[in-house]
Amino acid sequence: MLLNGDCPESLRKEEGAAEPPRENGLDENEPGEETTGQEVIVIQDTGFSVKILAPGIEPFSLQVSPQEMVQEIHQVLMDREDTCHRTCFSLHLDGNMLDHFSELRSVEGLQEGSVLRVVEEPYTVREARIHVRHVRDLLKSLDPSDAFNGVDCNSLSFLSVFTDGDLGDSGKRKKGLEMDPIDCTPPEYILPGSRERPLCPLQPQNRDWKPLQCLKVLTMSGWNPPPGNRRMHGDLMYLFVITAEDRQVSITASTRGFYLNQSTAYHFNPKPASPRFLSHSLVELLNQISPTFKKNFAALQKKRVQRHPFERIATPFQVYSWTAPQAEHAMDCVRAEDAYTSRLGYEEHIPGQTRDWNEELQTTRELPRKNLPERLLRERAIFKVHSDFTAAATRGAMAVIDGNVMAINPSEETKMQMFIWNNIFFSLGFDVRDHYKDFGGDVAAYVAPTNDLNGVRTYNAVDVEGLYTLGTVVVDYRGYRVTAQSIIPGILERDQEQSVIYGSIDFGKTVVSHPRYLELLERTSRPLKILRHRVLNDRDEEVELCSSVECKGIIGNDGRHYILDLLRTFPPDLNFLPVPGEALPEECTRAGFPRAHRHKLCCLRQELVDAFVEHRYLLFMKLAALQLMQQKASKMESPTSLENGDAPSSESKPEDPPAPEAGGEEEGNSASGLAKVKELAETIASDDGTADPRSREVIRNACKAVGSISSTAFDVRFNPDIFSPGVRFPESCQEEVRDQKQLLKDAAAFLLSCQIPGLVKDFTDHAVLPMDGATLAEVMRQRGINMRYLGKVLDLVMRNPARDQLDHIYKIGIGELITRSAKHIFKTYLQGVELSGLSAAISHFLNCFLSSYPNPVAHLPADELISKKRSRRRRNRPPGAADNTAWAVMTPQELWKNICQEAKNYFDFSLECETVDQAVETYGLQKITLLREISLKTGIQILLKEYSFDSRHKPAFTEEDVLNIFPVVKHVNPKASDAFHFFQSGQAKVQQGFLKEGCELINEALNLFNNVYGAMHVEICACLRLLARLHYIMGDYAEALSNQQKAVLMSERVMGIEHPNTIQEYMHLALYCFASSQLSTALSLLYRARYLTLLVFGEDHPEMALLDNNIGLVLHGVMEYDLSLRFLENALAVSTKYHGAKSLKVALSHHLVARVYESKAEFRSALQHEKEGYTIYKTQLGEDHEKTKESSEYLKCLTQQAVALQRTMNEIYRNGSSANIPPLKFTAPSMASVLEQLNVINGILFIPLSQKDLENLKAEVARRQQLQEASRNRDKAEEPMATEPEPAGASEDAAAQPPAAKDPSSPSLQG
Repeated sequence: MLLNGDCPESLRKEEGAAEPPRENGLDENEPGEETTGQEVIVIQDTGFSVKILAPGIEPFSLQVSPQEMVQEIHQVLMDREDTCHRTCFSLHLDGNMLDHFSELRSVEGLQEGSVLRVVEEPYTVREARIHVRHVRDLLKSLDPSDAFNGVDCNSLSFLSVFTDGDLGDSGKRKKGLEMDPIDCTPPEYILPGSRERPLCPLQPQNRDWKPLQCLKVLTMSGWNPPPGNRRMHGDLMYLFVITAEDRQVSITASTRGFYLNQSTAYHFNPKPASPRFLSHSLVELLNQISPTFKKNFAALQKKRVQRHPFERIATPFQVYSWTAPQAEHAMDCVRAEDAYTSRLGYEEHIPGQTRDWNEELQTTRELPRKNLPERLLRERAIFKVHSDFTAAATRGAMAVIDGNVMAINPSEETKMQMFIWNNIFFSLGFDVRDHYKDFGGDVAAYVAPTNDLNGVRTYNAVDVEGLYTLGTVVVDYRGYRVTAQSIIPGILERDQEQSVIYGSIDFGKTVVSHPRYLELLERTSRPLKILRHRVLNDRDEEVELCSSVECKGIIGNDGRHYILDLLRTFPPDLNFLPVPGEALPEECTRAGFPRAHRHKLCCLRQELVDAFVEHRYLLFMKLAALQLMQQKASKMESPTSLENGDAPSSESKPEDPPAPEAGGEEEGNSASGLAKVKELAETIASDDGTADPRSREVIRNACKAVGSISSTAFDVRFNPDIFSPGVRFPESCQEEVRDQKQLLKDAAAFLLSCQIPGLVKDFTDHAVLPMDGATLAEVMRQRGINMRYLGKVLDLVMRNPARDQLDHIYKIGIGELITRSAKHIFKTYLQGVELSGLSAAISHFLNCFLSSYPNPVAHLPADELISKKRSRRRRNRPPGAADNTAWAVMTPQELWKNICQEAKNYFDFSLECETVDQAVETYGLQKITLLREISLKTGIQILLKEYSFDSRHKPAFTEEDVLNIFPVVKHVNPKASDAFHFFQSGQAKVQQGFLKEGCELINEALNLFNNVYGAMHVEICACLRLLARLHYIMGDYAEALSNQQKAVLMSERVMGIEHPNTIQEYMHLALYCFASSQLSTALSLLYRARYLTLLVFGEDHPEMALLDNNIGLVLHGVMEYDLSLRFLENALAVSTKYHGAKSLKVALSHHLVARVYESKAEFRSALQHEKEGYTIYKTQLGEDHEKTKESSEYLKCLTQQAVALQRTMNEIYRNGSSANIPPLKFTAPSMASVLEQLNVINGILFIPLSQKDLENLKAEVARRQQLQEASRNRDKAEEPMATEPEPAGASEDAAAQPPAAKDPSSPSLQG
């Protein structure tokens, strides 16, 4: 079934219920449909515990599970505080050594309570290196430099700074309501209305990062490798150490362990030195010789194991940080060695040195996938190899651009060179040999790799057995685009012409086909909506294809069928491809299309194709239903059969279907009509001759009207070769080609007339709330709108009647437009810079882009050193490295002129600004936000400090401020299909109100996700967030806290510390903290979220209203009334702007403000606000609604208090100081009432049930379970659950498609 994830919810529910076997869906039963309860149990074999005996420490027990491998116990022991210094050991059971790679269930005699002995093994050179590397990792375990440098999949996380350690423990400590005074005043820059946007608080100083120094130096000694006679004594290598007490020692690593030798820096003496202490572990030896080491190492390990595991586990793909503090560069033997050996020597400790990536990628695809455990193993393997391949490809691509890899065709000019490193093939994104001459030259060559990657992603997702794609990673680095691909076995020995047996190598002149390829590709044609078609080759012979012509099929020496060059998997986008003599539909011409783009490779996105087909399918159902009705009506009118000729529908334009829209028929009637059509469509598709000819006629007409390629069933597919220059079609297909051209025009019109307006409507309704460029791009892409339409989207936003409510979208869009245009310019700018001028060039560009300083001067790199003799000839330069200083003459005026020009040419949008200050002024942008956007898009890393952008006396950036430039990597994201199905069915259950079952399904999904992705992944993050929310709704605060804490940590590590998703997670966590009475923590989390929102977007965002309401309520709870009012009144202003003064959100805001005024005893203001709220409730909901009544009650109560206060005042005036006054009762709000309001604004509604209701509910549930047992075959989903209303908060959260869409956690007041 093809759900695009974007059709309206109501529609999705109907479709999910009973889906006819329709042509376009994926009919091969999708994985996960036959998952029965039994299969799931297989995964969670019950665990058992074993006892571990390790030398020198008390025995301890360890919980293990049968499907773990023995090596996983190794990993656990290498991580534990008391055994972490051992790496070279084996485990013995009853004297027998266990094999590293066997599963525990296969070990004979291993059971509950078995004793495993840790036995030290002799070292080899490899084991000694691993040991030294491990010790270095332990010493560096709290040091964040790897995260700042973007290596080894480390990334930053700051949650622990705000929660003071682990939340679970602090929750137990602070059970008493913490009313002891807490300092609630945030720093000035967080308060509403503050103009400053500092950068430093983005990375607060983590106390653990001032690392305890254990050693001054630990490096390889210059005496390595040991000479022959010492090797025969068992010497493996020598280390040089300077202890914290400044003692210099030389250490021998031998097969038996580590000991001191008598060598010095200049004198080699391998004899043991005194004390003659041989230790199997380097740590134990260092403990002997340095007291400081002993003390600090123990403290360090204690701290290391106290950190949350999610702060230290590696992420699956590298996340780079765009800011970093100034760090001292310390000596590090392992890092230095890694840099020089390029890590190929013992890459990932795999025998046979370099990995055969292609073999690994393809073998994992071939793993069996019949049942759940097999599929999990397969998906786990695919995911692991992909993430390893991505890391290796990224390293290789950087090495290629930095000029550290020799080309395989070194004699050619640099742009044309190709490289092989670590069994990966690298090519540059330039048009070599005029391959893309007809498509836009270098520009086309630059976009082809990303199109190709999308193709690979798509074919991988369809996952047809027997069809193979290449591992593909696209890396943008230093202005160059590098494509990294795995290598088809044997391709390098053969000529390309001989090896291509399917497709074309010259864009359609010579074309060949192959029956096996047609058969394999035919299987992908239905899910991908690709039409099998015929084209002519240069000898005018017809050739049949099932893909675009430039998709090539090559059979490797391994006998596998590979497809590559998938850059035109999807049909062309006619809005950006003017074809002489072809007119576009009126919707397109009205919007100013077609526009010539820079290249001719513009394709429609897969999401668009899916949405378009979905749209056509609905149309097909409506047309057929309408005709059936007409037939029925005509039967009743006259007994003679009327020949229902050409049905009216085929003339009427398919875009506007006839009457059912108008709702002329009673709804029930048309619904039954649709059901009949489904039935009929199934009968006809099965073709058993039972359907009568008139019904066939109905289906045939409907098919014709929606452009289906079959006349008996709905089937819309595209021919990707239409409008492809150089492709010719045979005469016999002219009619089909004409229909296909029309279909493409309709799709282009559909994008403009349905998808973009639909997107803007979602923006207006606040159904999606992007906060930065990346989230905006994601929302557009989900609806199949390419980024080149950004200008059109902004035009539509500008012309929208509710323009003010779209202010945030407009700002984000303009910022995205400016930074994308700047990125295009930056790319060519960087290509002219040689390595030595990189930081100067980047800081100069940033000055021209963001600094108010009118004429920044670039510093040329020759300033630092003067060389005696400049040698003129330099062979083998990295690509494009001409001695080029053209970049130095750029000026801000010129750059901004180019940006405006680029915005006009590329996005067809006219920017009204000539300098950065005008842009900021005109569009209300923030320079810090622009800096973040451009840095993320180009991979720049800058120094964490306050930049004075607006100074007119000195430039904002110096070359010392540019710390690094990282690659921007695009790769395939393999999915965990079964886990995802569980997740979706869990969400569905929650929406129907079955919280318990939903919770179980989502827990199950979490297990499966962990099985496939390991511990860290975006989808796991979404899973944890939903679980936390469910536990919260079900009243289990501790569980909610622990899950949400994991979600925050994971979001920081995987998405980035200031990603909008992370901001959301912080807000949820603050709510659960408040509910668990951790008030100060809740506040600091909310302040953090507010700071990040200010940095990423600014104050004027609908989300800010929710955030400030949260902060205001918490402050109200701790009796900080004046501060609370500042936030609540800001929230009121923002809500009024974005939701309109009459919306229910604004009414709620008024009420919250009134409550604070009441607590301050300022009854007049309180009454004023509550009256406003009351008026809104009355007009929106009517007199009798409970909200209106509540508000009216509250007004009465306020009036009474005001009157009482007035009386007291009068009494004082009358009787002076002798007055007898009853003390005034000013109540601090109860925590419960504050929490109740917090739940309301965050869209969480609890279902109040009395004791009796609960009893009834339990009985009812029990009864149902018996019923279900009895009739297992009845479909559960059809029973509506009458007794349990739907919890609005949960359902809204679940409705957000995971992880991409944000929680639309708006208050459901109508509930």
